[in-house]
Amino acid sequence: MARTKEFDPDVVLDLAMDLFWQRGFEATSMADLVGHLGIAKASIYAAFGCKHELFTKALQRYLQLADDRIATALSQPGPALPAIRALIDRFVTEACVEHRYLGCLVSNAAVELAARDPDIAALVESGWASWEATFTAAFTRAQAQSELAADRDPRALARFLLVFLQGVWVFERTPYAAARLHDAAEVAAAFLCDQPTASKARTRVLTPPRR
Repeated sequence: MARTKEFDPDVVLDLAMDLFWQRGFEATSMADLVGHLGIAKASIYAAFGCKHELFTKALQRYLQLADDRIATALSQPGPALPAIRALIDRFVTEACVEHRYLGCLVSNAAVELAARDPDIAALVESGWASWEATFTAAFTRAQAQSELAADRDPRALARFLLVFLQGVWVFERTPYAAARLHDAAEVAAAFLCDQPTASKARTRVLTPPRR
């Protein structure tokens, strides 16, 4: 009779994703994974393969979660531009409030590994392409609903939004980013959503938030 697995692979994969997200690939050792996941090294190899294979699966898991989140936010019926504005606001608010300093696992992987790891580079590109397609669909819907001027290019706007959000996630890794992120979000939302930039009084104090 085959032995029943003593752990849930999905739970373990989520734990691995969190650890790689916190530390990156190179700085995470197998000993770190054993301690964080709570299972033996042999069990990790048997269920997920080597550290690189585990990282790849964790990145795929992150991409799935991010894809679902973004698609859900932008595929609801009704006006598209307010949904895009809400997505920008939510990501910036989370970056400024949660103080996790983790950034985005995809952009982290791009910086750390993509230039020398074709498999990770392909995964990063697949994630960016998926988000770009979702953003393009949202801007195209906005145009069809007469929310967006006919002379604007939905794909170019989608690429701008993608690059902007990647920048948000890079700045999120520092404790001094809040004022810059809020100002950049106002300008990005105005440009993308055909809205005038709102002039809002804000205290611009570049000091680390309390932990």
